[in-house]
Amino acid sequence: MSELDHQVSLPSRGQSVASASAATRRPARAATLRQQNIREHALAYTFLAPSLLLFVVFLFYPLLKSVYLSLHSTDPTGRIAAFVGFDNFTGLFASGLFVSGMKVTALFALFTVPTGMLIALVLAAFTHHLRRGRRFFQFAYSLPLVLSVGSAAVIWKFLFHPILGMLNYLLGLAGVGPVPWLISPDWALWSVSLMTVWMNLGFNYIILSSGMQGVPDELYESAKIDGAGPMTTFRKITLPLLSPTLFFLLVVSVISAFQSFGQINILTSGGPMNRTNVFVYTIYQEAFVNFRFGTGSAQALLLFLVILLLTLIQFKWVERKVHYQ
Repeated sequence: MSELDHQVSLPSRGQSVASASAATRRPARAATLRQQNIREHALAYTFLAPSLLLFVVFLFYPLLKSVYLSLHSTDPTGRIAAFVGFDNFTGLFASGLFVSGMKVTALFALFTVPTGMLIALVLAAFTHHLRRGRRFFQFAYSLPLVLSVGSAAVIWKFLFHPILGMLNYLLGLAGVGPVPWLISPDWALWSVSLMTVWMNLGFNYIILSSGMQGVPDELYESAKIDGAGPMTTFRKITLPLLSPTLFFLLVVSVISAFQSFGQINILTSGGPMNRTNVFVYTIYQEAFVNFRFGTGSAQALLLFLVILLLTLIQFKWVERKVHYQ
C-alpha cells in the first residue's frame, strides 16, 4: 500500500510543480506584454509628435485664444482692455452683423455648392465613358485645381471688367449689352459665385471621376444586356454607388463655401452695398481693419458653431440616403 501510495503521489507532485512553474510564468509573460505595449505606444506617439505639435500650435492654441479674446474687449493695439463676458456675442446679434453675414454666406453656398457638384458630375459622367480623348478632357477639367485662389481671382477680375473684360466683349459679339458684373448689387454675388464654381471645378471633377472609376464595369454590362438606357443606368447604378463620394463632396463643399474669403477680398471687398459681405469677410473687417479682436473672435466662434451644426445635420439626415454597399 505504501508503494502504491508513493506511485500515486508522484504525479500529483509533478502536477503541482508544473502548475507552480506555469503560475510563475504568467506574471512574467504579462509583464513582457505590458512592456511591449508601452514600447509600441511610445513609438506611435513619437511618430505622431510632429503632427500633434502642429495641431497644438496652429489649431488648439488659436481656438483657446479666440475663446479668451471673445470674452474681452481690446484696445486698437490688440491688447486686452476689459472683461466683458458675453457682451461681444449679444452685440453681434443686436447689431445684425451675424444675421446679415449669414444670409449672404448662405446664398453664396446655395449658388456655388449644388451648381459646382452638378457640373462636375455631368463632366465626370461624360469623360467616364469616352473611348478617345479621355486623358485630354481629364487634364482640361482638372486645370483650375492648380491655380491658387488669389491667382484665379485676379484672372477673373480682368474677365469681369465692364469695358475691357473678355466676357462683355463676347456678349457684345452676341448682340448683348455689357453686364456690370462686379459693380452692380444685383450681379456681384452671382459673379463671385460663377468664379467660385469654376475654381472648385477641378477638385469636384477629380473626386467624382475617381468615384465613378470604382464602379464595376460588370454592372454596366449587365444593365446593357437587360436593355437599360444610359439615363436609367446612371440613375439606378451610378448614382447609388456614387452616393458616398457625393456625400463627402457635399460636406467638404459646404464647409469650403462658409469659409470663402480670398475671392471676395480681391473681387468685391464685400461690396457693393455689402451684397457680397460674407461672414468670413466681416470677421476680417472687425479683427484686422477695425482692430476689434474681441468681436472678431466672437464672430469666428459663431462661424465655427454654425459649420459644426451644418455638418452634424448632414451626417444626421443626408447620410441616410448614402449606400455604402
